[in-house]
Amino acid sequence: MTTKQRNSRRLLATAVLVALAAPGMAFAQTAKEAELEARVAQLEAQIQTLLQGQQQQQESISQAQTRLDQVQVAQPAAAPLQSKPILANPDAVFTYGGFIKFDAMVTDTSDGAIAEGSAGRLFYVPSTIPVTANGAEPDSDPYTDFHAAFSRFWFAADHTTEGGDKFRAYIEADMYGGGSANLGNEVSTNTHGVTLRQAFVTWNSWLAGQTWSNFQDVAALPEAVDFVGVTEGTTFVRQAQIRYTSGPFSVALENPHTTVSNITTAARNNAGGSDSLPDLTARYVMKGDWGHFSAAGLLRQLKSGDETATGAAVSLSGRFNIGANDDIRWMANYGSGIGRYLGFGLGADSVVDANGNLHAQDGAGGFVAWRHAFNGKLRSNLMYSVAEFDNDRSLVGWGPGSFAATERAQSFHANLIYSPFPKLDIGAEIGWGQRELEDNRKGDLKRIQTTVKYTF
Repeated sequence: MTTKQRNSRRLLATAVLVALAAPGMAFAQTAKEAELEARVAQLEAQIQTLLQGQQQQQESISQAQTRLDQVQVAQPAAAPLQSKPILANPDAVFTYGGFIKFDAMVTDTSDGAIAEGSAGRLFYVPSTIPVTANGAEPDSDPYTDFHAAFSRFWFAADHTTEGGDKFRAYIEADMYGGGSANLGNEVSTNTHGVTLRQAFVTWNSWLAGQTWSNFQDVAALPEAVDFVGVTEGTTFVRQAQIRYTSGPFSVALENPHTTVSNITTAARNNAGGSDSLPDLTARYVMKGDWGHFSAAGLLRQLKSGDETATGAAVSLSGRFNIGANDDIRWMANYGSGIGRYLGFGLGADSVVDANGNLHAQDGAGGFVAWRHAFNGKLRSNLMYSVAEFDNDRSLVGWGPGSFAATERAQSFHANLIYSPFPKLDIGAEIGWGQRELEDNRKGDLKRIQTTVKYTF
């Protein structure tokens, strides 16, 4: 027992003694003194017992805590729920984005309505403009279409290794996949299927997968309310390929597919399937504050059955900035076997003559567009686009198919696009298009289109 504890005990005992003895101080040295001393001794013993019990309790708690710490240190860590990270590449950086696009349009075609379910009801496709067989123009009323089929989303994963190698995986889809069974009509649900647009991987200078053709200059396309706008005059193909890029130069081997027109029977075969060599494309791009200029080349083997032909084409394009608020965007294309790459396959790549021989078909097309920004929120675009194909009548004479083949298509578009908030576009566009056949019959299209687009 410490000195402090003994002093405390004596002080407490003395206090108790005084409290008990005070009433009888006048009778000191009485017979009860012995009894009082006995009671003080008893209280002192009880206090001593309480203090010892408290000390023992504190020691027991300290010993138990020490044993618990020893057990925790000795016990092995619990096994994780999984032995590997959830992500195959935990260092990857994931990004995503896309937009929601609502389109509403009123269309008036001179030679009857474009068929329901046709792509031409969703956006401007010159090959779908009706042209009547006898040249008569049937009396048809304008028709209205609403849809959100071109809404889009994309997802990307980027990773750079410790050695500096750069990798990217990219996938993109929209809703332009058509309906599902009986649900994809305008009676009830207007269902559209998800469509794969792009899916590729890049590592350093290499690309493998599906993306825009190396023959196409996406950066030269004007801003249209329509899905494309300058459809007939632009190269427009997405397909699987393997590409190598070194600075401004790129070269690619791309998926081959030959479209064939039989002028004698007026039949068009887009199925392909017998191609054996990939399409070869190459591109060179120059960029600066003034804009950009691009030159691309295409070399193809065209094949139908056992028959083959060679196709070759060139595409020049670019954008020239004129001050801070204006630019000119343009493209010019020419070649043999260019049909599938131009204007959504407006013309065929090749023609089979009366003897079954395959010939590459010549085609040319281009567009020019002027963009003007009135201010940071309002801008406009004026566009003209044209394409023309050489349906060589000398191959088969004046067969019925030569009359039905498309010789020329052209269109004008003008729009206003307003962005009241960042990434929200509200636009309106008027357009006129015309398709002309080899026998000079023509069909016209007039369209007013509006859109609401939010990019995220």
